[in-house]
Amino acid sequence: MEIAQNILLTIATAATPLLIAAIGELIVERSGVLNLGVEGMMVIGAVCGFAAAILTGNAWIGVAAGIAGGALLSLLFGFLTLSLATNQVATGLSLTLLGIGLSGLIGEGFVGKAGVRLPTLDIPVLTDIPLVGRLIFGQDPIFYMSIALTAGVMWFLFRTRAGLTLRSIGDNHKSAHALGIPVIRYRYLAVMFGGACAGLAGAHLSIVYTPQWVENMTAGRGWIALALVVFGSWRPWRVLAGAYLFGAVTIGQLHAQALGFGIPSQLLSSLPYLATIVVLVLISRDRRLTTMNTPASLGQPFVPDR
Repeated sequence: MEIAQNILLTIATAATPLLIAAIGELIVERSGVLNLGVEGMMVIGAVCGFAAAILTGNAWIGVAAGIAGGALLSLLFGFLTLSLATNQVATGLSLTLLGIGLSGLIGEGFVGKAGVRLPTLDIPVLTDIPLVGRLIFGQDPIFYMSIALTAGVMWFLFRTRAGLTLRSIGDNHKSAHALGIPVIRYRYLAVMFGGACAGLAGAHLSIVYTPQWVENMTAGRGWIALALVVFGSWRPWRVLAGAYLFGAVTIGQLHAQALGFGIPSQLLSSLPYLATIVVLVLISRDRRLTTMNTPASLGQPFVPDR
């Protein structure tokens, strides 16, 4: 039972950054904007969070710095794509390259230093419940934030007027503009929210998951988060399920290596990314489901009438 509990704990920890980054990108894409720079914003959040936590000795300041770093980088993307109407795909890819390079420069002096870990909760009696005690009552605070964030985004999108407005912009930005909705303002807010979530996901990696800084430590998780949005067909609860599925695949391959199965470690390490490709291929086969939930204006530039 102890082994099962530890496996579940590691799955939850591995799934948390994927879930947070994917939920942020879901809001961005629901507004009709395609930001492929999630990987770059995540790695900037990781280095900013780690550096701030080391310099101040406070992990919560590191979390705030990670959020701010991701949000600031997303503003650059927003300015280029929303104000200057540049190509969203090319700009997002450039943002990832910029984030990876800039994070290496910022984090050069922090390589090899011991980080400041965000403490986990410890509720007497409840944490000691077999199997589920530590899983439910003994996690790090960002885990609970990820669950609350998913529930909040679901409520916002489908139970509020602002969420309906955001979805209408993603489906038809021209009609929304004709009705007097400030399309650019909504999209800026959505892009900043997505950047803040990506930064928080990166800070979780460097402050909770592995409290250290290693160059390019996100290791493609931003791309998996992008795939999760499609996998979840732009629905928050499906993204939640997908994040934990991919978290299980990630942890499963680590346990498989530890047990010494006669499979090359390189192949086992590639399993999360192979799973991403397989899932996207399977989803693309059901074109009706994909087109039914995809925001119709996704990736299309919008220039309001002058």
